[in-house]
Amino acid sequence: MTKKKVLIIDDSPLVLEMAKNILQEAGYIVHTASSGIEANQHIFSVANKPDLILLDIMMPMLSGDKKAQMLKQSEQSKDIPILFISSKNELELIKLVADSGVAGYICKPFTKHDLIRAVRSNI
Repeated sequence: MTKKKVLIIDDSPLVLEMAKNILQEAGYIVHTASSGIEANQHIFSVANKPDLILLDIMMPMLSGDKKAQMLKQSEQSKDIPILFISSKNELELIKLVADSGVAGYICKPFTKHDLIRAVRSNI
């Protein structure tokens, strides 16, 4: 069985490192990016194309919900499941998920169990 690839996009080095460690321990291949632009090298790469994207909403320059909309409009990335990760309240997240067409969300701070469960149920 091929290991699944997860791309984490977040401007917080702490969140990137913590989520990466949790998911690597769970057996995933994990790539990280601190911006939506940096993430493109993974998303549009044949070798590194992720099976799932974890995307922070509150990002500098290009917000996560705008990045998600762009990815959903691209032929190359429209089928990649996206989960928002955010500290926004749940009602805001539910609306953003519905408006953006992403698979779901994970609230920050998240637990190891919550993160692994969310990833497993969307890959």
